[in-house]
Amino acid sequence: MSDRCTVGVIGVGAMGEALVSGLLAAGWDPEDLALCVRRKERAQELETRYGEHVHLDPVHAVEGRQLVVVAVKPRDVPSVLTQLAGKVSPSQSVISLAAGVTTATYEQALGDVPVIRAMPNTPALVGFGVTGIAAGRHATRVHLDLARSVLGAVGSVREMDEGLLDAVTAVSGTGPAYVFLLAEAMTEAAMREGLPRDIAESFVSQTIRGAGHLLTDTEKSPVELRYEVTSPGGTTAAAMHVLEARGFRALVEDAVRAAAIRSAQLGTSEPDVPGGVS
Repeated sequence: MSDRCTVGVIGVGAMGEALVSGLLAAGWDPEDLALCVRRKERAQELETRYGEHVHLDPVHAVEGRQLVVVAVKPRDVPSVLTQLAGKVSPSQSVISLAAGVTTATYEQALGDVPVIRAMPNTPALVGFGVTGIAAGRHATRVHLDLARSVLGAVGSVREMDEGLLDAVTAVSGTGPAYVFLLAEAMTEAAMREGLPRDIAESFVSQTIRGAGHLLTDTEKSPVELRYEVTSPGGTTAAAMHVLEARGFRALVEDAVRAAAIRSAQLGTSEPDVPGGVS
């Protein structure tokens, strides 16, 4: 076993598996991790992929683990917490990846257990995630640092007040879908202009990737970068005129607001299917 903290991951869907892969790549040993899913077929798939036993009972996945990551859908959290009540001690800590579910919800079910609420995003699958984290009532600097070390395996981590996490969900958690939709639209438009699909897809993907690097790898703001590529009377200016005239900014603002509202609703909704883990 390595000198890294032991982790139990309950729910190994896309985000849970991204975290598992990131931890293994960052130096965690397989025996440092305990995984739990609901379906036997999924357990067998993960056992084949990672070479370790995968539990079907969440209680078994948390036994002896310093950190428990709950990566199930928001609607499944109540069921998981019912199973974990009295099984997680204050000497352990819990990270919730469920959108909208508050630390208070966990504390009500688990008692004085330190809880960290986190919102990662799907670029974690390739090591470029960004995660906002917020401490619950019983979480200390030690627990935040532990969460940072684990979630940092799949990207960058930023601490904040829990009241901001619905906005984070709407921006970075949901944000990749905005970019993918833009890529779809650009690709379809490129094909209408005569480009073959393979060329259109390649150029769109590389354009978005390059633009992202300009945003992250330079100190220039989005406004500055946009001005640099927008020559008066040029092609970009013509495109920007259409986007502004058609209310592009307002559409984005409305989309982010809708996602933030839905995030808050998810935290108070009752489960609509039998609970369990992915």
